[in-house]
This record gives sequence, C-alpha cells and structure tokens, in this order.
Amino acid sequence: MTDQFERAPEALTQGWIDQRVYDLYDEYCHGRMDRRTFLARSAVVTVGGLAMAHALLPNYAKAQTISFTDERMKARYVSYPSPGGTSGQMKGYLVQPTGNGPFPVVLVVHENRGLNPYIEDVARRAAVAGFLALAPDGLSPVGGYPGNDDEGREMQSKLEQPKLRTDMLNSAMFLKKHAMSNGKLGVTGFCWGGGTTNWLAATLKSDMQAGVPYYGVAAAADVVKDIKAPLLVHLAETDPNVNGTYPAYEAALKAAGASIEIQTYAGTQHGFHNNSTPRYQEAAAKLSWDRTVAHFKKHLA
Repeated sequence: MTDQFERAPEALTQGWIDQRVYDLYDEYCHGRMDRRTFLARSAVVTVGGLAMAHALLPNYAKAQTISFTDERMKARYVSYPSPGGTSGQMKGYLVQPTGNGPFPVVLVVHENRGLNPYIEDVARRAAVAGFLALAPDGLSPVGGYPGNDDEGREMQSKLEQPKLRTDMLNSAMFLKKHAMSNGKLGVTGFCWGGGTTNWLAATLKSDMQAGVPYYGVAAAADVVKDIKAPLLVHLAETDPNVNGTYPAYEAALKAAGASIEIQTYAGTQHGFHNNSTPRYQEAAAKLSWDRTVAHFKKHLA
C-alpha cells in the first residue's frame, strides 16, 4: 500500500492531516503568521507535515460547482457608490437567476482575502437557488482581489476596518434597493464574512430580514439589542476561537427575543464549507447549504 506521505499533496484528504497542522493553518489563514512560517512549522510538528501543509493551500479549480455559462443564471461585475468606504466606490459580482424578478436578495461576504473564485461560486449557487446575489470585493477600492490569497490577505489586513465594513454595508443597501430586488435582504458570509454578517445584522436592524454566518465571530454584546433578523449560525466542531464567542451572544439574543439557531457540525474544521482545500467536509457543507437556502426561502420569499 502506498504510504500517505508519498501521495501528491492534492491527494491528501481531511482525515490524513494532523490536527496540529490544521491549527497552524488556522493561524496562517487569519494572518497571524506568513506562508513561509506556516510551511516551516508544519514541517517540524509531525512526520509528513510539509505535505499536509501544501495540501491545505487552496486549489480553486475545485471550487467551481456552478459553471460561468450555466443557463440558470447570469453573472456580471457591477460598480456602485460607497460613501464613507475605502474609496467611495465599490465593485461586486452580481448574479441573477433567469427571469426578470423581482427576486429575494442575498449578500455573500468573503473571507479575509477578498473576492476569490470560491466566493464567486457561492454567489452563483445562491442565484441558481432563486436569489439575486451580490458578492462584493472589499479589495476593489485598492485594485481588487489580486489572484492569490496570500496577497489578498495582506491587502485586506491593511485596510481601515471601519471603512471596509462600511463598504459591506453600502453593498447590502445597493442590493436591497436593486431594480430586480423584492426588497427582502439576506446576508451570508464566511470567516471574516461570517463576523461581518453578525455585524450587519446589528447595523442594518430591520433592513435585514435573515442572516446566515458561517464560523464568524459573534457581534459585540452591546449591539445585540439591535438585531432583528433571524439568524442561522453554522459552526465547525473544532474551532475554539470562534465558538467561544457564541454562548454569551446566543443568551443575549434570546433574552432580547431575537431568533437564533446554532448548528455545529461534527468532525469539521473552520472553513468546512470551502471546497478548495481538504478542510472541506462534503456532508456538512451540503447540509449547511441546504439549511441556508431553506432559511432564506422562509424569511425572504
């Protein structure tokens, strides 16, 4: 039998990767170490650690589940004003279902590295489910997603966070008021985008009708009272930094009479919905997306 560490990096799957390498990757993904340090530390933490580390780097050819030419939707890039944001202008990836609408609308908020191919595919997935979807690129005011996550992560970390969040807020309102919108707004996001989904729920108040944060940190306790949108939260089983922010958040939301449902997926790591790396867990990703679509159809129709 071929030893697992003799396989090509892309052939390594979730179960073969040491948890210590996953933990290092989590630090790397969140900008707490650079790529060289991540690879070097992975190489010494366990036998085969370097191969495991390389396997975790994204392969965006795997991310496409909905073709750019799928007849069920039509996608294009759009520009729109964003007063108070990084530059006053924003660009996003707008995907509409076939037909003229009006459609319920869903904002898809990227991770901490800009609008990469995985997030664009999520927007297409939302469109074929019947939603007018917009995936804004928070990096567009400084040149846009650069084509690789390392540079994208560095670019996003240098932006003024209040202005970046204002760009997401303006994107949400642009989508809600779009000519093809039915006026009901849902927001979903991943990692940084998950935390931004919670922030938008508090900031938009009754202008947001539903939210689905994926493994993003909870909103601050002092803004919980402003959240009106029912929330469906997807968490990974092994994600202590994020999961630890939710007990107080859930309690505060329930005390305020708001609706929150938390789903935690067994055997998963942070990023389990992202099908471009071995952190992807197919069963959990599919179940969570089915629940996401059902949540939005319930509250946005």
